Amino acid sequence: MLDYQAILEEIYSSLKKTEDTGEVASYIPELAKIPKDKLGIHLQLITGEDYAVGDALEKFSIQSISKVFSLSKAFQLVGNKLLTRVDVEPSGNPFNHLSLLELENGIPRNPLINSGAIVVADILLSNLKNPKEDFLNFVRELAHDDSINFNVKVAESERETGFNNYAAANLLKSFGNLQNDVDDVLDFYFHQCSIMMNCKQLTNAFFVYANKGKCLKNVLHLTPSQVKRINAIMLTCGFYDEAGEFAFEVGLPGKSGVGGGIVALLPHCFTIATWAPALNPQGNSYLGMQALEQFTTKTKLSIF
Repeated sequence: MLDYQAILEEIYSSLKKTEDTGEVASYIPELAKIPKDKLGIHLQLITGEDYAVGDALEKFSIQSISKVFSLSKAFQLVGNKLLTRVDVEPSGNPFNHLSLLELENGIPRNPLINSGAIVVADILLSNLKNPKEDFLNFVRELAHDDSINFNVKVAESERETGFNNYAAANLLKSFGNLQNDVDDVLDFYFHQCSIMMNCKQLTNAFFVYANKGKCLKNVLHLTPSQVKRINAIMLTCGFYDEAGEFAFEVGLPGKSGVGGGIVALLPHCFTIATWAPALNPQGNSYLGMQALEQFTTKTKLSIF
């Protein structure tokens, strides 16, 4: 039997000594205010036990981790019709690059890069009665936590500085791959990225992807087929142009966000979330990547 608490404490202790951990995401002014020395890890086993170290209960902006939730809700609503408007191939490019979008006639490479997530946001806007409220309630249901909410200051900060996202949305609109008004789609998108959660809430919300579509309370939210597809997209696209490195070093499906969070999972076994705001050059949490590599190395638990 593995001593998970001791393993997490050993990882935490070794990583807290790291001096050069990268920089916080300063291009979103609200995120630039977060101290870079934060570090939290939370592990949730399928069998119910959970373990935590550090700042695992401090909330942060989940940013692109929210794309997994929006993709899941879109699958719930429109099924595989979603795949006529967004592909499932790795981009090999940073998350905000537009070059492939123009070359490939407005069809984003996958739903986890910004342009793909903007198309998914458009689908949710067209299919939800009260889009922001309904989406937030979906995330709350997955995590079984009604305290989860948007950070309006972060959403506004993104609206004021998100010029690249405006460019992507207008390019999508020019190719006929957005049905709603650009400002309305981006308002939804900026709010979904601003959702505040902690590591424990994230492991609870991602439980559904490790448990064949059933959440912590054993309620079926997604079909096993949808979960398989979402996990595959996370493995190949969840870390943008560092997805191959994450699969190579960590060996788990997962998703990162520029707020410094990473969530990963081993089907039928566990979910794990880390938070460390300082990012590497690819926009992924430097210490989070290190923590998850150490975890799968020490436990010998990965999909490979």
